[in-house]
Amino acid sequence: MTSSPPSAVRLRAVTTVVTLDGPLIGFADSAHPLVALRRGDGIVGVGEVWRGEFRGASRFADAARTWRAIADVAEVADPVHRAGSGLVAFGSFAFADESAATSVLVVPETIVGRRDGVAWVTRISVAGTGEQSADAEREPGADHVPADHLPAETPIGERPRATLAAATLSRDDFVATVGRAVERIRAGDVEKVVIARDATASIPANADRRAIVRELADAYPDTLAFAVDGLIGASPETLVSVHAREASARVLAGSTARGADAAEDAAAATQLATSQKDLDEHEFAVQSVLKALRPHVTAVTASEAPFTLKLPNLWHLATDVELELAEDSSGLDLVAALHPTAAVAGSPTDAALALIAELEPFDRGRYAGPVGWIDQDGDGEWVIALRCARIDDDGMLVAHAGAGIVIDSDPVAELAETRMKFRPIADALR
Repeated sequence: MTSSPPSAVRLRAVTTVVTLDGPLIGFADSAHPLVALRRGDGIVGVGEVWRGEFRGASRFADAARTWRAIADVAEVADPVHRAGSGLVAFGSFAFADESAATSVLVVPETIVGRRDGVAWVTRISVAGTGEQSADAEREPGADHVPADHLPAETPIGERPRATLAAATLSRDDFVATVGRAVERIRAGDVEKVVIARDATASIPANADRRAIVRELADAYPDTLAFAVDGLIGASPETLVSVHAREASARVLAGSTARGADAAEDAAAATQLATSQKDLDEHEFAVQSVLKALRPHVTAVTASEAPFTLKLPNLWHLATDVELELAEDSSGLDLVAALHPTAAVAGSPTDAALALIAELEPFDRGRYAGPVGWIDQDGDGEWVIALRCARIDDDGMLVAHAGAGIVIDSDPVAELAETRMKFRPIADALR
């Protein structure tokens, strides 16, 4: 279903407790999965009852206003009261104001979720067009609904095999582009800029996209494995997570490869933690986040020094930020305030964006844009679309990976960093 003006749609969502112990991913649609999972828990959506499409510089404000209007008139029966139960829209937004990519909010017909040992099904319809189950009034402690109340689960097909190949920017082109970025930093045009390169592959048009999501979720369990409107990935970087007016964000900037053995790995972590180049890059990112959030919160705290976060393929410098939201703010308002962070754009933001538009010979699309979900209360979880790929209906896959460039960046080393960041998608296709 295409988007409608807020006044033209009145949605009804009924959430029911179910018995469900197995994986959630099998409930998603194989061709158009809607997924937000971490360590096996989260939500998957099936079908589409409403879609909102947004473009340009006002895309976040338009989406926030539209969703607020829909949520205000929605009929929601949710005895579960877990993150992701009730009325939920999955969302994915373009990185740049000028992007040709469409930003979307998608409300599924059915959502299957699990959190803290409680599983549920939410069925969503346009109010007045269908009957809803009286089981909606069950409390989480009541007898669970039989398994046949769940939507159909289908076996996940074989994952498609393909090899990523450099696309618009060759490796040499990328090294040269980073060199030009360093020159502009030394000239004082920017303090930091994130330069990305793209890679492509082709998979069968009828391939089961859930297989790629499952590979990413299994390999990177601490990330949010996501699939929204053809964008599939596993992001380590939480943009913002909101629940009951409290929010948290994790800032990642500065990274290095994992070591080949325990000693080498420990040395790599220590080197990252003491690298002035990486510490400076990280501080840019943290200050960008704090500055953006202050108008929308009543309190904000951040750890005094970054910690090293271990992922299967690399170490990151990380800082956690905790917030208390102002009464009139929602998750989408915070997303709008935060994007783009210095971790994916640079600093100062406007100058970095202008330099990205000048140096990168492609449209990033929804790469490095916010992706996640929002519920009727404005709560939700949003990450930055990293370690991801867009898959078109014809099977064309486009992935991106970027590196934060500062004054003492080595272009060859930055190329190596992008290779590490392509690995999650590359490995999922092997």
